[in-house]
Order: sequence, then C-alpha cells, then structure tokens
Amino acid sequence: MRTALVIGTGLIGTSAALALARRGVAVHLADHDPGQARTAAALGAGTDEAPDGPVDLAIVAAPPAHVAKVLADAMRRGLARGYLDVASVKGGPRRELEALGLDLTSYIGTHPMSGREKSGPLAATADLFEGRPWVLTPTRDTDTEVLNLALELVSHCRAVPVVMDADAHDRAVALVSHMPHLVSSMVAARLEHAEESAVRLCGQGIRDVTRIAASDPRMWIDILSANPGPVADLLSEVAADLTETVRALRDLESADAARRDKGSAGIEDLLRRGNAGQVRVPGKHGSAPRAYETVVVLIDDQPGQLARIFADAGRAGVNIEDVRIEHATGQQAGLVQLMVEPQAQAALKEALRERGWALRQ
Repeated sequence: MRTALVIGTGLIGTSAALALARRGVAVHLADHDPGQARTAAALGAGTDEAPDGPVDLAIVAAPPAHVAKVLADAMRRGLARGYLDVASVKGGPRRELEALGLDLTSYIGTHPMSGREKSGPLAATADLFEGRPWVLTPTRDTDTEVLNLALELVSHCRAVPVVMDADAHDRAVALVSHMPHLVSSMVAARLEHAEESAVRLCGQGIRDVTRIAASDPRMWIDILSANPGPVADLLSEVAADLTETVRALRDLESADAARRDKGSAGIEDLLRRGNAGQVRVPGKHGSAPRAYETVVVLIDDQPGQLARIFADAGRAGVNIEDVRIEHATGQQAGLVQLMVEPQAQAALKEALRERGWALRQ
C-alpha cells in the first residue's frame, strides 16, 4: 500500500491515518467538516488535499448510519482500488450497500476493537490499535487484493486481525461493548442527583464501572441505532437478573429464616456466575487470563513518583504486568497497585522497602 484516503477524521480515522503516515504511506484526508481534516493534517496524519487519482485503499471512518452512503459515493466516483469501513456495526451497512446494487468485490467491512472516551482528531494516537483485535468480515465475493490491503492496514496499525461473519460480529460487540456501555451509563446516572456526601465516597470500584459512561452520547446513539436488536436481547437478560436480584435482596430483609436463606442463595448464584464470566475475559495481549500477585505502594501526589517506582522495580529485575492507581479521598496521596508474577512478589517488596517506599498489606 502506497496511498490511502481516510474519509472521516475523528478519533478512529485520524489514528489510522497517523499509523499509516508513520509507515510511509501517502495519506489523504477528507471530512464533511474541512476544519477537522485540517486539524488531522496538522497533527501529521496526512494532507487534506484531494488525491490526483485513485488511491490504493479508501478507509471510511463515518458513523454507522452514514457508512453506506459515504461508501457508495466513494465507490461510484472510483476513488480507490479497495474500500473498507471501520464502523462498529457490520451487518447493516453491508446490506444497505447490497440494496444499492453496488459491486462489493472491492469492499470489506472491518472494525478495530479500540477506542477512547474522547472523540475527534485531537484525541487520536498512532498507537491506538496496537495489540488490539481488528475484525475483518470478508465474504466469498471479497477480492483477494482487497483482503490483502485490509490486512496490510491492520499490520501497519500493529493490530491483530480477527476474521468473523458480519452478523456474528454484531452479536459479539453487543455483548462486549454496546450492552456494557448502557449498563455503565445506568449506574453513572444514579450519581447525577445523589447527595454530595455520598459522591465523595466514590472509590476505584465506581470509577471502573462508570469510566465508559463519559463517552459522547451522540456517537453512541449512532452506534446503538445500527445494532438495537442484539443489544435489546442482552438487556432483557440483564433485566431478568436484576428482577431476581431485587427479589433475593428483599428476601434478605425478611424476618423469616427460610426466606433469608433463599435470598442468600440467589445472591451467591449471581456472584458465582459473575466470577465464572469474569475469568473468561482475555488477559494481556489477548492471551488466557493469568493470576498475578499485588504489591500496594503508598505514594504522594507528586511528579515523578510513578517513574521512580517503575525504575526501582526495573533495578530489581521485576516486570510490572499491570498497574492501577487509587487516589485517597481528601488527601494528596494514593495507592499504586502493582501486579506481578507470583514468584516476583517477594523480591519486589524487598526492593521497594530498601528504597524507602511504604507498602500496604
């Protein structure tokens, strides 16, 4: 791939353009808002000037509701040898293109499974997709050259290609992305009118659950409008669990011992099913989840503290597998949770204590 056209310079489009430009691909940028394309160009994602002729690959990074229209326009104008989109829903756009009577041998639907709570070109980074799954949905009609161009894009972005059927993809993202976003928003909505004294008690748990609720509502209306059925089916199952959980909690309030036992059993069943589902979430780099030991370090909220901890861990020959930070309420301090291999825990604790760090059990 020597040339590419990115149509839509939001977070995903600009991030892909940055990655391609970094690999030496001549990238052209287009957007319904010319100012946004100019911003992406200023960031080094390419040029907002139109290409002289057909490019190797056109990448449509428009919202799901507009993907088919933008693709159809690009294909009719012959802007590229191959076309793909990066929308989060795949079945609907393809059916719309089929209904328009277009030759889809030069098209493949794709979806990079990566993003941020922020949107727009200023939120873009060239490494946004690194190590993340990038779904490809070829059909028997997809031209081999187009599939190879898509694989080259994925490689330039350092993502991991995953081949799926379009409708299977839509059911999957409803489960792992769309439904959780709505549940996160439902939890966060409970905080809107909560008493300030209660909100002040928010810890890492509520931050984890509500983090994705900070995303742009307009963007999510576009996404959910393109995949409402599978999401509604899953929320119906969640609603059934919620009904049973409410019933179990009411039983726990009862003065009747048998009802309390029944309520306790119901809550335990839900929690155990949650345990069973959580352990299936892939670990680092998509591998099987691994059990790490945690070393908790108390730090001041001062510049350079995290860098010092990582440097001290490196001197001890310990690799930090994951890290979490919990900020102390009302104090300029926090707890850093360092996840390490079980056999490295003792060595890391000893090394950090020798260097003056305060550890917590």
